[in-house]
Amino acid sequence: MEISNLLIAFGCGIFGAALGALAAFEFVGLLVIALVIIQVSTGAPSDFINFPFGYFGPHAGGFGAGVAATAYAARKGKIGSGRDITTGLCGLDSPDVLLVGGVFGVIGFLCIWVFNKIPNFSSGLAWTDTVAFTVIVSGIITRLVFGKTGIFGKPEQGISHLNPPAEKCWMPYHSRLSQLVTLGVGVGMAAGYLGVSLGGNGALLAFGVSAFSLIFLHFNTNVPISHHIGLPAATAAALSGSIIWAGITGICCALLGEFLSRLFLVHGDTHIDPPAFTIFISTTIIHFLSTVGLFSAITLI
Repeated sequence: MEISNLLIAFGCGIFGAALGALAAFEFVGLLVIALVIIQVSTGAPSDFINFPFGYFGPHAGGFGAGVAATAYAARKGKIGSGRDITTGLCGLDSPDVLLVGGVFGVIGFLCIWVFNKIPNFSSGLAWTDTVAFTVIVSGIITRLVFGKTGIFGKPEQGISHLNPPAEKCWMPYHSRLSQLVTLGVGVGMAAGYLGVSLGGNGALLAFGVSAFSLIFLHFNTNVPISHHIGLPAATAAALSGSIIWAGITGICCALLGEFLSRLFLVHGDTHIDPPAFTIFISTTIIHFLSTVGLFSAITLI
């Protein structure tokens, strides 16, 4: 930990806020695809990983910084909603908004530095996805500092917290049970193929493709938000060698993501990220189950 690390994180946070949270995340997806191409073509791990998961990663100068700057801008009345993560904040011509992004770039960097100090499982697997965990912590800090609805949000009069009407849901076109199960098994098994074929690189590629696909949201195309399905499913497949485990994981993650969106996001006034929460929980469970030998004990296709 050096002062230069914090200065770089601050600068990346300003840049991430200027781009906007979603655009910064899509850019990470593109960098992850490039990372996998490099690692598969060379056959060795690459330091290029420091680009998508370093200072400009979702936890620090990219998505997390954009989420915080968006919430601040809404609190100051500069934009209409603290959940509008598609807005590029440079267009506001407000340096204070961008500086908030810089501050949260530093906060994210400090958080992941601490979380990476926690010991891994005895198998050598990480105790969780610390990038996703940092996104959650940063989002909660953002809600407490700039929001007014509390961590779990405040439903409107007559609206159920966990069973809101479809138009109030996170992504209305994939909020119904049948749609979630279908997406879960489809994305899960497709990502599982990558995990079985390419191992850890397959899990990264599943994440990168899903993350970069969100660029189509800017063109009003109703693509699914699926990185919280693909990454855990591909990870489960890589550890178990099973496409079926990937499909089961995909369904569980699709349902969990929707539940978490209703618990933390839908009724809140800032963005607490359901995919990050899902990846954090599912990765912790998957790595634990692998460590205790469940995947080898229950062999599926």
